Amino acid sequence: MDYKALGKKLIDLVGGTENIRQLTHCATRLRFEFYDMGKVKTKEIESQPGVISVVEKGGQFQVIIGNEVQTAFRAIKEEMKEDGNSSEETQESTSEKKGIVNEIISVISTTFTPVIPALIGGGMIKAVLSILVLAGLVKDTESTYTILSFISDAPFYFMPVLLAYGASLKFKCSPIMAMTMACALLSPTWSGIVAAGESVDFFKIPTLLVDYSYSVIPIILSVWILSYVEKFAEKYSPSVIKFFLKPMIIMFIAIPIALIVVGPLGNLLNDLVQSGANFLNDRVSWLIPMLMGAFQPFLTLTGTAWAMTPIATSQISTLGYEIVNGPGMLASNIAQGGATLAVAMKTKDKNLKQLASSSGFTAVMGITEPCLYGVLLKLKRPFVASMIGGAIGGIYAGLSGLVRYAFVSPGLTAIPAFIGENPMNVVHAVITIVISFVAGFAASWILGFKDEGAEVETDADGKSEADAKKNADGTKDEEAETATTNTTKKDEKASETKEIASEVIGMPVSGKAAPLSEVNDTVFSGEVLGKGGAIFPEEGKVYAPADGTVTLFFDTGHAIGMCTENGTELLIHVGIDTVNLEGKYFEPQVTVDTKVKKGDLLLTFDLEAIKAEGYDTVIPVIVTNTSDFKEVSLVKEGTAKAGEDFLCVKRGE
Repeated sequence: MDYKALGKKLIDLVGGTENIRQLTHCATRLRFEFYDMGKVKTKEIESQPGVISVVEKGGQFQVIIGNEVQTAFRAIKEEMKEDGNSSEETQESTSEKKGIVNEIISVISTTFTPVIPALIGGGMIKAVLSILVLAGLVKDTESTYTILSFISDAPFYFMPVLLAYGASLKFKCSPIMAMTMACALLSPTWSGIVAAGESVDFFKIPTLLVDYSYSVIPIILSVWILSYVEKFAEKYSPSVIKFFLKPMIIMFIAIPIALIVVGPLGNLLNDLVQSGANFLNDRVSWLIPMLMGAFQPFLTLTGTAWAMTPIATSQISTLGYEIVNGPGMLASNIAQGGATLAVAMKTKDKNLKQLASSSGFTAVMGITEPCLYGVLLKLKRPFVASMIGGAIGGIYAGLSGLVRYAFVSPGLTAIPAFIGENPMNVVHAVITIVISFVAGFAASWILGFKDEGAEVETDADGKSEADAKKNADGTKDEEAETATTNTTKKDEKASETKEIASEVIGMPVSGKAAPLSEVNDTVFSGEVLGKGGAIFPEEGKVYAPADGTVTLFFDTGHAIGMCTENGTELLIHVGIDTVNLEGKYFEPQVTVDTKVKKGDLLLTFDLEAIKAEGYDTVIPVIVTNTSDFKEVSLVKEGTAKAGEDFLCVKRGE
């Protein structure tokens, strides 16, 4: 592959070096940020030799290259230098900003991602508490109820503190100073002043009385302002006294600005957004769930699914439930699962049947990316079917007044999130599930799809195009007969293929083994780079999973490539987006071209520190040359030690 030629072509297709705001890479993908997305020719990029796929996620344009991403990255950088430009130089030479929508989505995504586990935990405890009360196991007058209630409420009450951390990552300022500002907004003294309702001022400047507990928008805007104040303090504080002068300046300027200007403005925006959602729900209760049910797949594809998160979390914080996100997402997720399982039942392609079965099951559980990228998008008509099913289920959810009490990904496993004060709410959730699944399944079955493995087009009855060419007297057309015969011969030949060898790949790290579908990244969960498995690590040590040679070790230390003695090419990727740590917390123990034995230590990393930085630490292990094998399967799931059997790679002749 000529990566220099690919680099030149990609630069042309993204609008030239002057349109590249930033270019980085991780173990498998190039990560672009552009000034003008309108100049980027996505479809042409996807069709380039050497490009596996393209994903737009979190404000980044990601070009999936695979193991040779470093080569492609260097080629592009060299080409940019020859043009007399680089991503850093471009950023300094122009003031043009990327699209406002992408910028907002990027801010929301980065801010909320570290907070999601706390919101899920608190929300689920609320759901469990409701179950305990309904079952008569706990009374709302008991201290147990009180303790569980304030535990579940903590992430929502202190939402500004949690969001301050995520916002500081986006705006590149001190997390501690950002969280300190949030603590000031939630100070018991300030809360007492607000409760008393007495007018206050700051150096004769009137200050509005606003309660910032449970709020979302005010702290995000305030941290944005703080980032500029921090830069000012950094620039003008004398180095001799900077240690104590800089934080004083930040707090003395940024926090009063938040209290006097930014906080009240953000609170007004917060109220306007909620009022708009409540207005629509009161008058056309079916509209928002129907739109979310129909278009959730598009929101996921474009990375704009995060746009509704502030509204949903704000409603849960203040009302105890939300109406704008969960009900429609429940309908959409289940409908996508139903449409995909219809494909699994109808297809004659064994590989597609296996993929559709597994990804369809995970979709009804609440994780849709594998079926969305692996099945629905590729087949197109089932994708439309999932939208139809989601819209129909969403209409019922809206008309029935369905609400979500906890912030979790809606699916069968999230039914407790719909248990609350209204005992009928969970019943409506179950009915929504049934309607969405049946509608998605039926629409997918009726619309049909091109069954590429069998090289035929299916109709509503699952009949092939050849079957549809029968003559009036019941005899088949000669061409149809030939096509059917050829297909039969192909199936017979495939069935005669014998398995001649297999290789077992060990666990490279101790932890919980799981399918790739559980990885919260569509490139890995959708098996774009190949089949394999995932490990949720319990320790920060990566060992060689088999005898072989280290073929790739990123400078950042977060990803390792190796080829076993039997020819299996592996990618061990520690964490999601951990390339952004730039090697921090990673200590490689070997180098490229090192021959290793199974069990040799390859890498150590600080697991807890990476978690504290807000990164997902799951470790996908990918067989990057999956196409060379008959089957790649997960040997076991659950907790296992490093070295125990993990993947089985089967060969065929």
